[in-house]
Amino acid sequence: MIPPPLLDVEDLRVHFHLPAPLFSGSKAVVRAVDGVSLTLKAGETVGLLGESGCGKTTLGRAVIRLGPVTSGTVRFDGTDITRLPESQLRRRRRHFQMVFQDPFTSLNPRFTVGETLREPMEVHRLGGTPAEREDRIRELLEAVGLEAGHRHRFPHEFSGGQRQRIGIARALAAEPRLIVCDEPVSALDVSVQAQVVNLLQDLQQQRGLAYLFISHDLAVVEHLAHRALVMYLGRVVEEATARDLCRRPLHPYTQALVSAVPVIDPASKRRRIVLSGEPPSPLHPPSGCPFHPRCPVAEARCRVENPALRDLGDGRKVACHREA
Repeated sequence: MIPPPLLDVEDLRVHFHLPAPLFSGSKAVVRAVDGVSLTLKAGETVGLLGESGCGKTTLGRAVIRLGPVTSGTVRFDGTDITRLPESQLRRRRRHFQMVFQDPFTSLNPRFTVGETLREPMEVHRLGGTPAEREDRIRELLEAVGLEAGHRHRFPHEFSGGQRQRIGIARALAAEPRLIVCDEPVSALDVSVQAQVVNLLQDLQQQRGLAYLFISHDLAVVEHLAHRALVMYLGRVVEEATARDLCRRPLHPYTQALVSAVPVIDPASKRRRIVLSGEPPSPLHPPSGCPFHPRCPVAEARCRVENPALRDLGDGRKVACHREA
């Protein structure tokens, strides 16, 4: 019997209503996430790719209830958490945590590292006695590659990579089963990125963690993720294993993203696909397929009909009329 997914998101929508323009009769609506479905198993990493503004972070925050949900369903470990009252949600919140993009602003500058790691234990009543919590703090620091003595220091005394390790330790302090990683290495040097990615992999193997890994770096996603989804203007346009997505993309948008990845091999014959124009505004999305104004292979049908995300089998899904 196949176990149910740890996270099951169905037709999730996050819309923001802006004030109505002067003398206008209706409010403007930003469809930041517009009908996204995904599943995530225990111990699995799902990568979430796309340009800035496509809705990745909004989706990541919504699935762990750090952001609003307009409609749709989010089930965690079989329980619908979409509209749970705060009192009930708080008891479950320790099971899903987040590692943020900026490792400096995500840490309280007035807290020492020890206080930062102790806070989630106190909030969720974990760790037992004060002495046991101190032991737990030392274990967490060692688990992320820091020294026990670092617990007396403040965030400004650390490098960017060390601060991100503290952010990871803070997420681990709540003993979660799922961590949403919101571009956790994009603000770090390349050499440090590799160290943090390897750390995340080691922690996943040791603790059975599930990751929703938000990124714009296909190379990192291919290395870390089991499956990957590509978002464009609030919708998923392609889903596949991370390897298939990066080696054999089907959607024209994914093909353009993959073609932009630097290739070390000078003999490579990969052709760079340069997209024209800018991503359309979510306030005024184009008719039909939202990608058609920039798509190099758009047809007349693309301008009037928005393609559904079709299951092609073998774990592949794509929203493109050319794959119909």
